[in-house]
Amino acid sequence: MSSESLFRWICLCALVLSISISGYYRWKARQDGEAISRRAEEGKLIALRLLVTMPLLVAIFAYLARPSWISWARLDLPEWLRWVGAAMMIGTAPVVAWVMRSIGRNISETVLTKESHELVTTGPYRWVRHPLYSSGLVLLMGLALLSANAFIAALVLVILLVIVIVIIPREEDALIDIFGTSYESYQSRTGRLMPALHRNIPSKSWNQEML
Repeated sequence: MSSESLFRWICLCALVLSISISGYYRWKARQDGEAISRRAEEGKLIALRLLVTMPLLVAIFAYLARPSWISWARLDLPEWLRWVGAAMMIGTAPVVAWVMRSIGRNISETVLTKESHELVTTGPYRWVRHPLYSSGLVLLMGLALLSANAFIAALVLVILLVIVIVIIPREEDALIDIFGTSYESYQSRTGRLMPALHRNIPSKSWNQEML
């Protein structure tokens, strides 16, 4: 088996594993509590999701099944860096399980918040407010490195920007509406996608949260 074939098989297995873990916990959450349909979101947000995710899905399919379709965007990365990407993808699976187990039935398919939503501050949520997005982005960044493809890397960057600029602010506004000062206090001691460097540090110079 060539190294390219091996990388593709690793990519496929890592994606299937993480998606299966996420799917199981999402199914379990729907069985244990209320579910919010994606159709409940505003049309512009649904369109934006499709606009950024469909090209990535096509690119992933092309990399796995028809590499020649995106060979024009191939990057000449050293093999060791591609193995780093493989490790990132494989390592995401247990993190996804930890995150999903921590959030439990509070997981939502949308930016909308369930009426029975509880403020989770345990597990990875002790340090990061959106660890599910963090783990997903690590998976995609690993994919970009493993595939050594500039087109996939650009799509991952776009998704990162959409999450940070559009998705997270909407979700946090909804959580502030529900939990008020409790959530604002939680915001002050955690980071969005990475642990906040200023956590437990009194100096005002660290009073700017990490992404």
